[in-house]
Amino acid sequence: MKFQLKNILAVMAFTVAMVSCSNDDDSSKSTGDLVVEFDNIYKGANLAFNTEYTNSNGEKIKVATAKYIVSNIVLTKLDGSTFVYPKNDSYFIVDESNPESTELLLSNIPVGDYKAIKFGIGVDQARWEQGVDAQANFWAEAQATEMEWGWTAGYKYVNFEGTFTTPTNTTPAQFQAHTGRSADNYNYTEITLSFEEGENALVRGTNLPQVHVMADLSHILDGTNKINLSEGASIHGGVKMSLMTQNLSNMFVVDHVHND
Repeated sequence: MKFQLKNILAVMAFTVAMVSCSNDDDSSKSTGDLVVEFDNIYKGANLAFNTEYTNSNGEKIKVATAKYIVSNIVLTKLDGSTFVYPKNDSYFIVDESNPESTELLLSNIPVGDYKAIKFGIGVDQARWEQGVDAQANFWAEAQATEMEWGWTAGYKYVNFEGTFTTPTNTTPAQFQAHTGRSADNYNYTEITLSFEEGENALVRGTNLPQVHVMADLSHILDGTNKINLSEGASIHGGVKMSLMTQNLSNMFVVDHVHND
């Protein structure tokens, strides 16, 4: 009986020690993962392909393609310090037709409390000037998803397409609204979003925080700058592309943060 009791006590002591070690291991993690989810909407409603939306100029559009490049992610901690996500891993294509692409998994984030996120829409000048070899797999991904015009012209930063009608012409016509590099401007846009107070992303290494970003795609054509498709429905450059690029600054907002 004493022998059995000693064995039981030994097992209990070993179990407590293992749990203690496990807790120590959890608390000593220095990095963790974080998900940034992009949820596309149109004027407050969930974006749905081939659904009619009305812009402020009376034009009605149906979206068939909605893609954009997210790049160069930077996270800001409560103390103001920043973590720059590794550049080679910091280029993503968000494609409404591919739900998996709308959730960006960021790995090896330093443990901490994060209050803001910054990212680019498009490919920055420094990256482009490194040449096609430096783009590695991302250039191939852009080719596969129709997010490039060929190496000479470069990447499509935003690819927004569908059909539209006007108050005076109810026959649907095709539209293409693209942003990207032009001869005199890279049209690269940086977005900085702060989280709501008390809704910081808590990276602990034992959880998976999720930053939920809403992207209101109505801003592409119907933002601060109003784009009339009836005056030209194939936008691949020029003044209209510059105006659309300016509109992107107000397209994104952090809706909420989960710390599951």
